[in-house]
Amino acid sequence: GGTHLPDVTLIAPLFAEGQLLGFAANRAHHADIGAKAPGSMPVSRALEEEGIVIPPTKLIAEGRLDEEVFNGIKARLRAPEIGHADLFAQISGNQRGEGLAGELAATMGLGAFRQGLAEVHDYAHRLALAGLKTIPQGVYSFADVMDDDGQGNVNIPIKVALTVANGGAKVDFSGTAAQVDGNINCPKSVTAAAVYYCFHCLMPPETPPCAGSLRPIEIIAPAGSLLNAAYPAAVAAGNVETSMRIVDVVAGALAEALPDKIPAASQGSMNNIAFGGGGDGAWDYYETIGGGTGGNAAFPGLDAVHSHMTNTLNTPIEALEMNHPVRVTRYGIRRGSGGAGRHPGGNGIVREYLFKEDAQVTLLTERRRVAPWGLASGANGAPGANRLNDRPIDAKVSLQAKPGDRLLVETPGGGGWGSPA
Repeated sequence: GGTHLPDVTLIAPLFAEGQLLGFAANRAHHADIGAKAPGSMPVSRALEEEGIVIPPTKLIAEGRLDEEVFNGIKARLRAPEIGHADLFAQISGNQRGEGLAGELAATMGLGAFRQGLAEVHDYAHRLALAGLKTIPQGVYSFADVMDDDGQGNVNIPIKVALTVANGGAKVDFSGTAAQVDGNINCPKSVTAAAVYYCFHCLMPPETPPCAGSLRPIEIIAPAGSLLNAAYPAAVAAGNVETSMRIVDVVAGALAEALPDKIPAASQGSMNNIAFGGGGDGAWDYYETIGGGTGGNAAFPGLDAVHSHMTNTLNTPIEALEMNHPVRVTRYGIRRGSGGAGRHPGGNGIVREYLFKEDAQVTLLTERRRVAPWGLASGANGAPGANRLNDRPIDAKVSLQAKPGDRLLVETPGGGGWGSPA
């Protein structure tokens, strides 16, 4: 399933001896996918505002690129030559996958190849069941909120009831808010990814992350809700912000069952920032910023790291400044932002940008109003803050920066674990 429009997925069939073996697939996040806002992460109200909506489309047939389809996508991009190269890199990735799978099938034989796939899934299933057995049977619940949707709706609830029984887990999000006007809605695939991530953390480390490991987990997310939104809901921030809160609520429920294993809440935001300029030298840039992780029964939280669903690393200042008209004037640990506790939460990050040219800027951030929670009497982490020229600005905002403007992002700390005493 899809996540949000910047994530473009290319799928290619794998054939051997005239038989379909399966598919090679890769997904890449494109910094520009045709939205009006640089970085294609706008403060949006509908899917079409977020970029090019690409339905299932044949891009290559019989080894030949469909130039009309390809050029139609390329023509709608802010930096078409970069998008052009990214798409060809994905095509190459699938071709490499086709070649390697074909070699493996030829070496093993088709029967053994298919049997091997089935055995991998069964092996993963057995390991998943072993992980689930470590969770006491019962029903556990938790609730948290999204700060806002960027369109005036605040304290948007996400609720979960987790039932562990008979070797399986049912994760029921009934009672979660209906889809909202802003772009924090999720396709169900995003919800599933966050849930599976939580459970994979409890499985043996050698568990293959394949369909077999997911068989014991059932997910209920009512259609039309925040976590299973219907077209044409905006979803740009659902993938990057709401996914983090799904982890928080599932972890909160699991903490009832496994109090000595589950950490307090991490920063709970990817702190998305996108900016760029127009004209003949059009440019755009997008990054996420780390923060603190939660403390747990064994050790304190970590300072200044990406956590949970971010799947990203920090961008080196040198790379940013060499390629774009921006300077990073501050970058460091946000001391004192981790929640107090026997094992304190990790500290967030301070990162400040100085714009040398006019730029359109978008921020999609969370945990600016509602703090990351602590556990076992540990204190909450500090909420984050965004400022333009020392003036507070909203968590989700689009603005025009002028030369000399300074944008400061202070990311949240993680929650503490255990009483500070």
